[in-house]
Amino acid sequence: MKRTLSSLAAATTIAIAALSGAAQAQNIELKLAWLSADSPNDPYAVTAHAFKDAIEAAMPGKVSVALFPNRQLGDEKDVLENMQFGTIDMGVITNAVVATVEPSYQLLDLPFLFSSAEQAHKVLDGPVGEKLAANLEKRGVVSLGAAEGGFRNMINNDHPIEKPSDVEGVKFRTMQNPVFIDMFNSLGGSPVPMAWGEVYTAVQQGTIDGLEIPLSVVQANKFPEVVKYASMTRHTYSAVHLLISKKTLDGLPADVQAAIREAGHTAVLEERKTVEANESVVREKLVAEGMQINDVADLAAFREKVKGVYGQFANSIGPDLLKEAEDAVAQDN
Repeated sequence: MKRTLSSLAAATTIAIAALSGAAQAQNIELKLAWLSADSPNDPYAVTAHAFKDAIEAAMPGKVSVALFPNRQLGDEKDVLENMQFGTIDMGVITNAVVATVEPSYQLLDLPFLFSSAEQAHKVLDGPVGEKLAANLEKRGVVSLGAAEGGFRNMINNDHPIEKPSDVEGVKFRTMQNPVFIDMFNSLGGSPVPMAWGEVYTAVQQGTIDGLEIPLSVVQANKFPEVVKYASMTRHTYSAVHLLISKKTLDGLPADVQAAIREAGHTAVLEERKTVEANESVVREKLVAEGMQINDVADLAAFREKVKGVYGQFANSIGPDLLKEAEDAVAQDN
């Protein structure tokens, strides 16, 4: 009798353990972080929600995504480093920050490389994008695709930017990225590298005069409250990358890995459509909120001033990769 009871107890323990394991297998939660607001117009938020919707629809009850906007898990650099360690699963990360981990991504921050979003998509979705992703994977982070932040523009409280000399002496916050710092130095500006979490207060208090950022992020993060002028310089195409920790991805079942990659592709395409559809709406909202917006007639003058930046970063990007990208852009012009 004792043996029978003992056997039953053992069998019960095994069954409970099996059920627990099965429950865990059916409840994979991925933590996804980004730096900006959880807003329907914010490209980071749009990307995150599009991925969450896609993967949860593809694997209902098996995979869920917990969202952490507004730097809840740290600044982008912290999130990216933790993804390398496998302590944060996923992030929607600005290209300039990705470039601090994998320098070949500096390619995408080169000023005036792309003249249209369609041109950027062809490069990012083609062989150049594949080579960038392969480089990043060696650093412990897997790219699920390059979503779109829109083109970056200059906003400030001094005056509209209409020609390169208008940048001279203006204190622009830049990301902590050498390409952006050198670009503003080339234009005669005063770049101030600064973490995102400090920017709103810095411009509000006059520590900086302005910053450079896509209009959608300007509107979603309430910069019209503290910044007067927005100038459509369109100096850099803003790629925002949907990324997952290689350690996280490698630890998941093969079917889940495949579903995550497919959901990433779906999310990026959906996000790009949303950003395009929102562009004119966002601009109208900014004007309604008090910003003065001007188009820039002569971008060629800006390109001429910053052309030396390309040579400065050719080696860290990789000369062959830079030439491949420039050739791809030239074919599309």
